[in-house]
Amino acid sequence: MELNYSSVSQLIQEAIKNKVTISSLVLNQQAQQMELSQQKLYKKMLNNYQVMKSCITPGCAKDLRSTSGLTGGDAWKMKRSVEKKENLTGSLIGGALYRALAVSELNASMGRIVAAPTAGSCGILPAAVLTMEEEKHLSEKQCVMSLFTASAIGMVIANNASLAGARGGCQAECGSASAMAAAAIVELAGGTPEMVGSAVAIALKNILGLVCDPVAGLVEIPCIKRNASGVTGAFTAAELALAGIKSAIPADEVIWSMKKIGDVMPAALKETADGGLAATPTGRKLHTQVFGE
Repeated sequence: MELNYSSVSQLIQEAIKNKVTISSLVLNQQAQQMELSQQKLYKKMLNNYQVMKSCITPGCAKDLRSTSGLTGGDAWKMKRSVEKKENLTGSLIGGALYRALAVSELNASMGRIVAAPTAGSCGILPAAVLTMEEEKHLSEKQCVMSLFTASAIGMVIANNASLAGARGGCQAECGSASAMAAAAIVELAGGTPEMVGSAVAIALKNILGLVCDPVAGLVEIPCIKRNASGVTGAFTAAELALAGIKSAIPADEVIWSMKKIGDVMPAALKETADGGLAATPTGRKLHTQVFGE
């Protein structure tokens, strides 16, 4: 098996040829490459999943606040709304929203950091998979295996574009995480490898061009709420793909486009806090509130 994570199409073709899921394909290949047994590699990913899961309860604490004081407590508000059945989108999307906020807010408060694939986009993938486990009564093993599929998509994006906001804007962070989450959701829902490819393409297309403009240079505003948006985008992409809706532009070409967009994006919009929301009057005021004049 010669997987080099150069394209999504390669992952799809290899999975179809071997009549396996993308996750099984990746687990087998990575175990060989890392010279580990599949069982040991699975346990490593299981630990990652358990770390993700451990973030939800502390991340939903009512009195949680970030070190800067700018954020915290929103996951608690969203969770309360879901528990009271007051939210508009039900327990699946509502649950994904509060979990994405929980992981992100815990990260901002110097709690357990989950980079999936980055700290700035850390809530999207955990929220997607944990919500699928809860809502669809899936096994822990299914959820852990889906992370191998998500990771494979992340590696393809890293090899062909970037996962860093400083290089490609937030499309490279929340966009990549949303694509990875969409891939995991589709596999968890029993979708085909082709459906995984369409979900990746649709999720990433919807976030193309998103700038990285952290207020005060901190991974809090607008990053945390973008995690909530990113996971809903992942479910939207997965839902469309599972219905048999195909992306007109293949995933690999969407990734290519993301790279080209990132290359021409002004430096002020790539994690420098010199443009976008960071440059607004309120953004500047919050910067002064945290760091002084």
